Amino acid sequence: MPRAVVRAVQKVSATRAFARAAPHAVPALDRAVHRLTRGKVLLSALMLPGVVLTSTGARSGRTRRTPLACVPEEEGRSWLLVGSNFGRPGHPAWTHNLLAHPDAAIDVKGRTIPVTAALLAGEEREAAWRAAVAHWPPYAAYQARVDREIRVFRLTPQVR
Repeated sequence: MPRAVVRAVQKVSATRAFARAAPHAVPALDRAVHRLTRGKVLLSALMLPGVVLTSTGARSGRTRRTPLACVPEEEGRSWLLVGSNFGRPGHPAWTHNLLAHPDAAIDVKGRTIPVTAALLAGEEREAAWRAAVAHWPPYAAYQARVDREIRVFRLTPQVR
């Protein structure tokens, strides 16, 4: 993707208007394309890496599938997920699900990988946050708009 296009999308992504519209449009489009391509394509992944998180609902116990941007670490041996909610006030539902049920799975380029999620805190969170903002600068704008500390999770493959 051309650098100028990426910068333009980052600028738009940091706006409040995007924060209002994106939570409704982006996941629905991602889910549809992901389903149609049998897990091979996520539209949002054209801009930054993405996964489809399969988690267990914190209250319902039902399976939940959520397309999310991610920050791959260690050559795909772990992934960071940022609970930015596009800079909206509340934590996104998927973060509550991971807190209640940290065993989950992610779909990455057509592969399903069982993972365990860990909420990061302290220095570990700060280092991960810096990496996430370097990867996708709009995260800083999202944090500036909210009073809550944005949750950051590290997903690691389950050992079988």
